[in-house]
Amino acid sequence: MSFKERLQRAAERGKQIRAAQLHEAAAKALSEEECRRLHSQYRLALTDHIEKCLSELADNFPGFRLESIVDEAGWGAAVARDDLALVAGRRGTYFSRMRVVVSPYNQYQVLDIAAKGTVRNKEVLSRTHYQRLADVDLQTFRELIETWVLDYAELYSAAV
Repeated sequence: MSFKERLQRAAERGKQIRAAQLHEAAAKALSEEECRRLHSQYRLALTDHIEKCLSELADNFPGFRLESIVDEAGWGAAVARDDLALVAGRRGTYFSRMRVVVSPYNQYQVLDIAAKGTVRNKEVLSRTHYQRLADVDLQTFRELIETWVLDYAELYSAAV
């Protein structure tokens, strides 16, 4: 086999490698788009569930205000209230808040939810849960959100 033939074969192998790389990049772009679509679908479903659960919490404890959250931390909802207390002639203010958000799509292709709860100026609850988008079980996420809201309600009731 002459050098010229080997050179032509090397060039042909290079073309095949380049075609395979382009095909792989196209397949990856589709899977990236699919992951973004899945994340958006899950986010919408969970955001509705978060708002429903926190709305019921606000209905059960008068004084809580429900607010939707859409910011760089994610999408979700929060309930908050401010209380005034007079102790020995001194005025004190107490802040209570429960916040649950679905994090934005990220390069790791995971669905992530986070909850933080504060009762009377003290953080009493901090939870996170995540799963790869390919393995997401929405029912598990819904149950966790409900559990976290119930935990917060119990902690709030015990403190007030």
